[in-house]
Amino acid sequence: MQHGYVKIASAVPLVTVANCRSNVEQIKTLITEAEESHVEIILFPELSITGYTCQDLFFQEQLLNEAERGLITLMDFTRSLDIICIVGLPLPYCGSILNCAAVVQKGKILGIVPKTYLPNYKEFYEKRWFTSVRDIRPGSIWCCGQQIPLHRHLLFHTPSCVFGIEICEDVWAPNPPSTTLSLQGADVIFNLSADNDSIGKYSYLKSLLSQQSARCICGYVFSGCGFGESTQDVVFSGKALVYENGSLVAEGQRHSLTPQLLITDIDIDRLRSERRQNTTFATCAETIKDEPVHIVDTEMLLSQELPLTRTIDPHPFVPQGRTLDERCEEIFAIQAEGLAKRIQHTHAQHVVVGISGGLDSTLALLVCARTFKLLGLDPKGIIGITMPGFGTTDRTYTNALNLMEGLGVTIREISIAQAVTQHFSDIAHNPDNHDITYENSQARERTQILMDVANQVGGFVIGTGDLSELALGWATYNGDHMSMYGVNVSVPKTLVQHLVKWVALQMDDERTRACLLDIVDTPISPELIPADEDGNITQKTEDLVGPYELHDFFLYYVLRWGYTPAKIQYLAEHAFDGKYTPEVIAHWRDNFYRRFFAQQFKRSCLPDGPKVGSCSLSPRGDWRMPTDASSEAWR
Repeated sequence: MQHGYVKIASAVPLVTVANCRSNVEQIKTLITEAEESHVEIILFPELSITGYTCQDLFFQEQLLNEAERGLITLMDFTRSLDIICIVGLPLPYCGSILNCAAVVQKGKILGIVPKTYLPNYKEFYEKRWFTSVRDIRPGSIWCCGQQIPLHRHLLFHTPSCVFGIEICEDVWAPNPPSTTLSLQGADVIFNLSADNDSIGKYSYLKSLLSQQSARCICGYVFSGCGFGESTQDVVFSGKALVYENGSLVAEGQRHSLTPQLLITDIDIDRLRSERRQNTTFATCAETIKDEPVHIVDTEMLLSQELPLTRTIDPHPFVPQGRTLDERCEEIFAIQAEGLAKRIQHTHAQHVVVGISGGLDSTLALLVCARTFKLLGLDPKGIIGITMPGFGTTDRTYTNALNLMEGLGVTIREISIAQAVTQHFSDIAHNPDNHDITYENSQARERTQILMDVANQVGGFVIGTGDLSELALGWATYNGDHMSMYGVNVSVPKTLVQHLVKWVALQMDDERTRACLLDIVDTPISPELIPADEDGNITQKTEDLVGPYELHDFFLYYVLRWGYTPAKIQYLAEHAFDGKYTPEVIAHWRDNFYRRFFAQQFKRSCLPDGPKVGSCSLSPRGDWRMPTDASSEAWR
């Protein structure tokens, strides 16, 4: 696929134990369905051609012959297909039997990977029938009329990715083959499994696969045996799971009495980007550079423009569903702990916050209130200053006062109108000219007030600006851009909205709750331009710089994954389908890059502040960028 995705499938066919012909027909049906959906690689369970539970029938030459004939049938079936198929079967080799994965494409067997670790405890007796690949000399095997590479460290190169294979117990081992395969270049690991069920085991398995895919920074595709396997002593529920760097991308339905075909997309660009940034991964790769590896090239097919199977979240910074409360609590706690350390270190009894009645200053004030409670300090030590100016509306002014009153902080009101008017006179600026000087003079006057009051009370100024504003440069240099500690510095605007709403819904005081909810619903504005004749906000930020949900989407994929503009456009069109046209997305994307490159100088001298998520623009943390870099290639 284009844009760095590979479409894969985890298949769970119905099995008839020891009936290879029936099992191959089931496999062919699922291959056909996957091919029609443009799947590039399809995975089947362990020993899927024979069934896993054949026991001593594995010693029967008839079964081994039938398995090989089944593999020949699949070779013939795939001659005109593009799809790569990974199936399991037993293969005789040098007087022993190997539990193998065979990779088939376009009528050829590309390679065979035997199982490394054979479980021989509790309900498992695999060493009775099979030999580990560690106990043989790898090289090649004659099978189905072909000389085929046989190795536990085979890397298969496709047009979209590099993949490796391990089998069931391999991933349960302390040193799984997938670790070496990933360090040698495998983007995706496919696991053919016969994982049986018992109470609590499925949750443990999911945790195991999540951890392994995270450690290896890889995609991990798992297919486990399902209905039809012998239930003489155990039950196999048919598990289909796909992970990507620790995150569950797709999950099949267990205990199904019908075949399953779980289709999804793995983002190879994301995995490779993460590996490039993670220096520990490269360091570990050095430790296995002498491990033998065999490269297998698959058929090089033209990439296709296909619709994504997976969902693209339009709000990647905002936690969803059951994790919302947990994530919001964690973010809020990180902000408060960061501020608590700064207060403790400076022995300050006061902090100063400018309160506008907008989202960012509201969140900053809420963090201050929580921090003072955490430290056992009097909330009156929080000096909240509202500084009405030429564009302040009754709505934001009233909300600012009500919020401070509800939180029990010290309230001060200092109008900036007279001081800014005097400043206009001093610099000979026409106050009727509502240009950038008109706006920034107000922002700098407010910052001066905050700084000087902080000196008066022996405290320090809390910054209110958020991550989205830093990305766009939507802050006045040496104005609201500056503070002694910025608690919102790595919280994007879309998340600020959810955090304020989350706090509001926990409030016992109805008046404060209503105030917070109204702040969430208030149009985002710096309020530096006078209101209209009805007292409504005229300067709406999103009318000027674009929707914050789009900018936060762009920011996430630029900062976290380093995606190309073309891929970001593709993902945004998918995520915001029906809400924004491709032309609108492209317009604001171009605007984002223009501002992001031009405003780096503001980020280069950023005040301290805590990192709360995966993205930060601090020059001391995640992001170092020249202030004079060209944006031409991105635009």
